[in-house]
Amino acid sequence: MDEPEQTPEPQLPEAPETPQPVPAPVGPPRGRRPWWRVLVFVAALVFGAWGLWVTFAPAGNVVQPGGQRARVDALEQQVATLRRSDQISRDANRDLQGTLAERDEEIAGLRADVAFYERFVGATGQRRGLTVHTLHLQPQSGQAWHFTATLTQNLNRGSVSSGQVTLSVEGTRDGKLQKLSWADLRQQPDAAGIAYSFKYFQEIGGDLVLPAGYQPLRVIVRLAPKSGTAVEQAFPWADATRRSEPGA
Repeated sequence: MDEPEQTPEPQLPEAPETPQPVPAPVGPPRGRRPWWRVLVFVAALVFGAWGLWVTFAPAGNVVQPGGQRARVDALEQQVATLRRSDQISRDANRDLQGTLAERDEEIAGLRADVAFYERFVGATGQRRGLTVHTLHLQPQSGQAWHFTATLTQNLNRGSVSSGQVTLSVEGTRDGKLQKLSWADLRQQPDAAGIAYSFKYFQEIGGDLVLPAGYQPLRVIVRLAPKSGTAVEQAFPWADATRRSEPGA
């Protein structure tokens, strides 16, 4: 038997789907930084400070500010001590150089004296008559000068040469030539000459005074022996005073 046909049930129209709300992102409200970022920032600062301390802190134990000041003071004292020691060494070296220069000059003078003695006393020395070997002038106070002359002779060995020495000076004054006699230089009208008496050599000396404004050019030494002819020798003033100049 046939089943009766079922009448289909009327279908109701489907209701439109209601849109579901989109869930909000999970996290802190906008405008606030997450706590872990703050933590990372603080950790970075701490790490940077530690790096600076490792770089610039002295090796070994940690030195407090008071200890650093003491160390700086000790270093400054060491520097001052080294500088003082260096200055003392420099002064001592300069004094030593000056002493050595004086000794060298003294040795050179002694060698010259030895050669001088050998020349006039030795058997092979050249024979010469009465002469002025050297003449030196040294300034004194004011217009005064001190002269030193070395007289020699070895022509007549064993015989004594004696006599007197006088000096005269030629120069200019107020643009005019003027010659000063022994009496003018000694400032005595009847000034006697300086006596000498020797076999081979003798050093004599005396003082003379130049007038103010006088420019000397040369010195003339006159040897007047008791027997024989007088001897005159001229020396440029610059040469006679050269030993008196600094460094000469």
